Amino acid sequence: MAPKKRGRPMVAGGYRAPLAQQRADGLASAARCPSRLAMDGALWGHVERLLRERHSPEQVAGILQRMNPDQPSLQVSHETIYTALYAMPRGTLRTELIACLRQARKSRRSRARGDDRRGTIPNMTSIHLRPPEIDERVIPGHWEGDLIKGARNASSIGTLVERTTLFVTLAKMKDATADAAVTAFGSVLNRIDAQQRLSMTYDQGREMAQHEQLSEITGVAVYFADPHSPWQRGINENTNGLLRQYFPKGSDLSGFSQTELDAVAWQLNTRPRKSLNFRCPAELFMPHTFDFFKHHHQLVALRT
Repeated sequence: MAPKKRGRPMVAGGYRAPLAQQRADGLASAARCPSRLAMDGALWGHVERLLRERHSPEQVAGILQRMNPDQPSLQVSHETIYTALYAMPRGTLRTELIACLRQARKSRRSRARGDDRRGTIPNMTSIHLRPPEIDERVIPGHWEGDLIKGARNASSIGTLVERTTLFVTLAKMKDATADAAVTAFGSVLNRIDAQQRLSMTYDQGREMAQHEQLSEITGVAVYFADPHSPWQRGINENTNGLLRQYFPKGSDLSGFSQTELDAVAWQLNTRPRKSLNFRCPAELFMPHTFDFFKHHHQLVALRT
């Protein structure tokens, strides 16, 4: 028995260039696979709505996957969403949706601080003396804190993020003084149950000079990171980057009320996060009161 020849079988009558060209033209004129995220398709409206609610493409993909686990046709990858956005024709809609992305600018900028906020802080407790359970991120209640600054460093917002659940709390600051920090951070921390406010890790900014008073009124132990070591508070640094979508650099932050800051924090707390397996900080920090599926009830229509 003769061995089977490799390669494509011979076409009856041999190769015909006109027929081959006709076949190639037909294949080139039709997409091999129809786009799942066509602008006139079923998914586009839901994806656009979630993007306008400040969800990232990865979070949009995660929400669709959770809401439709057994229906692959009603799911879409974040890469497909990015591709669809940047393939859109130039116009108002494309500009609006790209502006909803975390980093709407084309190139990344340095995140280095323009001022040195370190000073002499009495009776500091080093980050290296934190109990092991804080580093392990198993028990909620351990926070990282910082300030984000407005135009010309003339206004500030206090930011707190819980290390285990990524739950965010924002504090309105009268200014960036130590007195203002105690008042603002003390106010928002005391709104949280005592068992969920155990410690806070901060950098060596001068606004935390009265950390002992803050500990006295809140019961929160304060630890200080090493100078020029933002990675020791990496969760807070990342959160501040997300908050810049709401509070751009160079803007005046003094006009935001505590109610408005709470609303921004709630948007972050109800976003599914990739590092949490697309669960929301709120459903981990307050598991008995927050319902993910109820919050995203509008997506239930996709099941039909």
